[in-house]
Amino acid sequence: MAARGLFTSRIGFILAAAGSAVGLGNIWGFPTKVAENGGAAFVLMYLCMAFLLAYPVLMAELIIGRAKRANMIDALRSISGNAFGTITGSVGAITVIFILAFYSIVAGWMLSHLVDALLSVITVDIPWFTADSSVRSLIFMVIFLIVTAVVVNGGVSGGIEKWSVRLMPTLLILIVSLIVYVSFQNGALEGWRVFLIPDVERVLSPDLMIDAMGQAFFSMSLGVGTMLVYGSYIQSQESLPKLGASVALVDIGVAILAGMLIIPAMYVALANGVEIFSEGKLIEGPTLIFQVLPSLFTTMGVVGTVVASAFFLLMSIAALTSSISMLEVPVAFLVDNKGMRRKKATIILTILVFVLSATIVLNFELLFGLVITVTNQYSQPLLGLVLCIFAGWIWRRNEILDELKQGSADIENSLFWKIWPWYVKFVCPVVIATMFYRSIM
Repeated sequence: MAARGLFTSRIGFILAAAGSAVGLGNIWGFPTKVAENGGAAFVLMYLCMAFLLAYPVLMAELIIGRAKRANMIDALRSISGNAFGTITGSVGAITVIFILAFYSIVAGWMLSHLVDALLSVITVDIPWFTADSSVRSLIFMVIFLIVTAVVVNGGVSGGIEKWSVRLMPTLLILIVSLIVYVSFQNGALEGWRVFLIPDVERVLSPDLMIDAMGQAFFSMSLGVGTMLVYGSYIQSQESLPKLGASVALVDIGVAILAGMLIIPAMYVALANGVEIFSEGKLIEGPTLIFQVLPSLFTTMGVVGTVVASAFFLLMSIAALTSSISMLEVPVAFLVDNKGMRRKKATIILTILVFVLSATIVLNFELLFGLVITVTNQYSQPLLGLVLCIFAGWIWRRNEILDELKQGSADIENSLFWKIWPWYVKFVCPVVIATMFYRSIM
């Protein structure tokens, strides 16, 4: 058990797990979904989905992980006692590898724009860093994967925890500083209005609810084993419900902060003559991050180069805190199950992700959107559904209670234990299955 490594402190785990959850799914994905779905209406539904669906599934992963002290494949096989657990864990591991493959490409774009912004500070302009090209994507994707591999190779306390406690506070300082700056710019008030005042008629829109569920699952890294593996590194005396709540609150908080930055920034861009609407809708996705906001930074003159540097540094840090948890999932399997040394496992899997990423880059139009849709829209919600089945129907309830009692002796009398077991058994599977069915119809 000790050989697998443990988080050395509560704050270390919270920041590492929150770092896994806080990534481009929050800083880019959440504001993008807000822009797509009418502002505050999406924010409201996202909060509901995060607390009512994502948190219960997060707890299932943490409890399974700490109880079994294993990677996703071995942990689920131990619970089911048959191939069902092996298959589910394997699908989760494959899914997270493909997510990391496309994620590394986007993170590479963030790095290239960061380099361009830093060069602009010293008045050096090299358009290649921001021009769309396969060569640029491949080079910066490789750089990002190497940095990710270096951190993961350091192990739990010496790599993941060590860097998370440095990167996460830096991320929060950057995002709050940018919010303060943008909020005092002309046009920001209109952005705040869009972000804070919901269109009540859209709150219960099926499409909006499906987007909110998908965003909640993706932003908390659920269904693919990252939280399960991190849970396996938690010390026995820690209270899992409290740790899970802390991670969920930090994740949700950063998503909200990202919206508080990006949406007002879009309307500041509009006030500066930058087009933020396309066919009557707010521009979102890559166009928002790599065209609209850079255009805004350009209108700010010298200050804009500093703001651009801070913004893309923020995006790069957010990407890294998530990528290290993704790579850790298959690395943990090779170390636990195959007895492989961490360094060798990290190198092998980094090369595998590179091959997949390069394939996507070289067949971008065909594969990029397809991989995102299959992993985020289909695989993650289905894996979340299956995890609910494991925690609610397959795993013995008294074993779950025994595990929770290690960190909370009186957990049996708590509100959490009175609600969570039946909620994850009956409510979550039905809601997730219903919304998944709606999303594919």
